[in-house]
Amino acid sequence: MALSPSVRSFRYGIEHECALLRIDGTLADFTDLAFDEAQALVDALPEDPADLADLRVGDLGIKRKRWYVEGFERFDDDGGLVRCDPKGIEIRTRIHDSVDAAVEALRADQAALDTVAAAAGFSTIAVGFNPLRSSYPVEPPYNAWEVRHRTGSPEERTAHLHMVTYGPDLNLSCSGMGEDELIDVGAKLTHYSPWLVPLSFSSPFRDGVAWGGLSARTAVRTGARPAAMVFLDGAGRLLDTDPSLTQPARLPAEVGRIEFKAFDACPDPGLYGELLSLLTGLVLDTTLEGRALVPDPDAHRRSAVSGLADPWVAEGTAALLAAARAALVGRDADLARVDRLAERAAAGECPAVGMLARFAAGEPVAGLRAPVAQRC
Repeated sequence: MALSPSVRSFRYGIEHECALLRIDGTLADFTDLAFDEAQALVDALPEDPADLADLRVGDLGIKRKRWYVEGFERFDDDGGLVRCDPKGIEIRTRIHDSVDAAVEALRADQAALDTVAAAAGFSTIAVGFNPLRSSYPVEPPYNAWEVRHRTGSPEERTAHLHMVTYGPDLNLSCSGMGEDELIDVGAKLTHYSPWLVPLSFSSPFRDGVAWGGLSARTAVRTGARPAAMVFLDGAGRLLDTDPSLTQPARLPAEVGRIEFKAFDACPDPGLYGELLSLLTGLVLDTTLEGRALVPDPDAHRRSAVSGLADPWVAEGTAALLAAARAALVGRDADLARVDRLAERAAAGECPAVGMLARFAAGEPVAGLRAPVAQRC
């Protein structure tokens, strides 16, 4: 017999990408940040072997800690690593039995990173898109080995896009959920992504200026890259989509994972907690009928411009919050988090709105400062 929504158990994890500022307030990115500089921050942080049950190390061994250098690897003709161009630092929590535990773990790991970063002359920031550069040039062009490697999957073909974007992977798994239900949930979250992402928008800058919208990350990324992904036990039910909706789990802890990938990086880990509770409600919901195997790029681009100030977006977001709230009856902590999220959504708030206000007031934001003529 299926479990009722109020008693189904969930587990949670958060992956958060940080950009780095130098001590003078300028952005440190792939144009002037050496891998060794970024790796020195990771080297100063502790390694816990107990993490490895939940966190994937990867073929290159870079991801041995909860913190690692996020970047783009280049290889020689035989597949040997030549260099890694860094974009920043990623923090990954272990898998936790509650939203609160995942959020507090991220807070602690962020504080640890901030401490070692400050000692090395850096600070971390949460921003959804590189505020200075809209693209990462693949230079030199791929060699033959890299061409084969970078065309093996939809995600490999678009991997260069992630070098100018920063965001979280919000991970959750639900007890007793079979593969058909997992795929259905992934298709649901993919369909409704344009109305979910505005709650997180934090990328109102690109190429050194306010670009006229709220999420450059969403405008550039979503559609070419997945909005949601689910991890299955083996290849039997994998779908052939571009971008991918399904992937085979790479370690036992990934089996049954639902990963939402389309939010912008958020400055407050508490917002990730609220978004995880919203996703929990949408997983439990049985009323929403929309499904899509790949994200709608046009809908995301529309959402990226005005966000919740667009009535079409605001109405869709409000409907999702209401559906989640109805599905979360009996889960009081989740309901409280979704209520806080709904209050801000009703007011049209997201991180980008505050960033633009501070920028207009002449404050430095994400390594940028408005020209004097623009200040008022």
